[in-house]
Amino acid sequence: MFDSFPGGASERLDRPSYHADLGRVYTSGIGFLNKLERGQHFRERGFPSWEAFADGDWERALSLADERREDYAQELRQASRLGVTHRRLRVVEFPITPYVQWELFVLRVRVDLGDDIKVLDARDISNIERTRPVPEVVILGDVAMYEVVYDEDGNAAGANRYTERSLIRETSLGFDTLYERGEDFYDFFNREIVPLAPPQGPGVQAARPGSQ
Repeated sequence: MFDSFPGGASERLDRPSYHADLGRVYTSGIGFLNKLERGQHFRERGFPSWEAFADGDWERALSLADERREDYAQELRQASRLGVTHRRLRVVEFPITPYVQWELFVLRVRVDLGDDIKVLDARDISNIERTRPVPEVVILGDVAMYEVVYDEDGNAAGANRYTERSLIRETSLGFDTLYERGEDFYDFFNREIVPLAPPQGPGVQAARPGSQ
């Protein structure tokens, strides 16, 4: 699974170019968007909820996340108008990192609005990840695929853009297989996230991607 991905030919895009290209392709009649999230530690500078989380203000972080509800509803309405179905799979490692704990509260707002999101325990794909993690990708139909890239501090830095259709199809099949294994978002959230105590103190997001 994902065997061809590491050797695929890609074009590196900086962050503005990535967003512009994704927006262009998204509105071109792609049919579906699949997103696979694997990293456990990221920074999201400029996102008010994340900024509050990083400052240690958990209650404000959750409140600000809920304030994005109408923005997310507009995204889903646009997807419906364009005929684009969305699916997202969030891989989660244990123990759950503060970032993922926060992110799942943000994703819950999306799920409440009808976004199609599942969660997958990383331990269930250890046989697939013997040599490398599954890729962090956004797949837009069979037209384009983006491997999101980050700087050493976990800030989004752009993406590698893939257009080879055989590689996109292979990666999509891998996504489909993992998505079928995924757990219902609410089931996972209520069991694993709700009982957790809030992350404590400022700087809870200090860890870099991949650290434990």
